[in-house]
Amino acid sequence: MIAKLMKTSILAASLALTAPAMAQALAPAVVVIVDLERVANQSLAGKAATTELQARVTALQARARSLQASLKTEADAIQAGQANKSLAGAALQTRAQAFAQKQQAAQQELQRGDQELQRARQFVIKQITDAAQPHITSSMRERGASIAVNKNAVLQHSAGLEVTDAVLAKLNAALPKVSTTPPAAPKP
Repeated sequence: MIAKLMKTSILAASLALTAPAMAQALAPAVVVIVDLERVANQSLAGKAATTELQARVTALQARARSLQASLKTEADAIQAGQANKSLAGAALQTRAQAFAQKQQAAQQELQRGDQELQRARQFVIKQITDAAQPHITSSMRERGASIAVNKNAVLQHSAGLEVTDAVLAKLNAALPKVSTTPPAAPKP
């Protein structure tokens, strides 16, 4: 029993003595800051993708206006038929149901278009951030850094820690364009 206590005491003492030495052996952390949002938005690939996606947004907005005008025409015709009593009873109900179905189909079409746009945006960002990773690693090595942190996760930092410009320059040379067409969504 005493021998066991002695072993435990010796082990505890040796750990207590080596812990400070181990802590002193670790080099202090060197950090670099990367503004990934800026990389995604200001890179050549990001700017080109934004232009392409904006064209899709404009087309979707035009489609929404077209659907809205068509639905308004239909709604006005139904209201006019009700007002002048030319549309009543079963005919009114049939036309109102058809209108509701058209309205629902239009909403679904626009929602699908919006979801496709969101998927395309996410795909663009993923491609850019994935392509930026080796350039972030390269910038870390150049600075002797052991940690890279996204600027959005930092409250304050010294401007000297920022490597975003270097990452942007390297990324622009390596990746001038990305696809704005995401892979097909998995079927449910």
